[in-house]
Amino acid sequence: MDFITVLFYVFATIMVVAAARVITARNPVTAALFLVLAFFQAGGIWMLLKAEFLAIVLVLVYVGAVMVLFLFVVMMIDIDNTRLREGFWNYLPVASVVGGIIVLEMASVLWRVYGVAGPQAPAAAGTIGNTKELGKLIYTQYIYAFEIAAVILLLAIVAAVALTLRKRKDIKFFDPGEAVRVKRNDRLKIVKMDAVKHVAATEATKEAP
Repeated sequence: MDFITVLFYVFATIMVVAAARVITARNPVTAALFLVLAFFQAGGIWMLLKAEFLAIVLVLVYVGAVMVLFLFVVMMIDIDNTRLREGFWNYLPVASVVGGIIVLEMASVLWRVYGVAGPQAPAAAGTIGNTKELGKLIYTQYIYAFEIAAVILLLAIVAAVALTLRKRKDIKFFDPGEAVRVKRNDRLKIVKMDAVKHVAATEATKEAP
C-alpha cells in the first residue's frame, strides 16, 4: 500500500465520520462545521485524483462562500430544537424506506462498477483537472444547467437575506432611514412651565413645634 492510498483512506474515513456527524449532531452550528470538514476532505480526495481545479473550486465556493453563508444564517435565526425533534418518530418509517432505497441504489451502482467485469471506460483523470476543458464543457454543452444552478444560488441568497430582515419582538431594531429623516424639532422640545411652590413642605415646617 503506497502513501497515496493511505491518504485516500484517511480522507475518506474522516469525511464519512464528518458526514455522519452532520445528521446526528443536535446543534445546527456544530452540524454546519462538520459539513465544512467533510468538504475539506472531499477537496483532499480531488487533489489525490489530480483534479486541482475542482478541489480549489470546492473549497472556495462551498466552504468559503456557501457554507459560511449557511452558518451565519443558522446562527442568526432562532431555531427551536425541541420542536424540530417532536415528529422524529413519526417520520422514521418513511425515512427508513427512503434510506433503504438509496442504499440499494448505491450498492447496485458499486456492484456494476466493481463486481461485474465489463468494458473499461477511458481514463478521464488526465483532463478532469484541465481548466480550459472544463470551461468549454460548462459554457457549451452544460450552459443551461450552469444557468439554472446560478438562478438557484441567487434565490438562496435572497431567501437568506429575507430571513435576516424580519422583525423580532425580543430585540431592539434600529432603522437608519428614520434616523436620517429626523428633524431638529423632533430631537429637542422646549416646554415652558410655571414655577411650582412647595406648599406641602412649607406647611409641614410651620406646623412643626
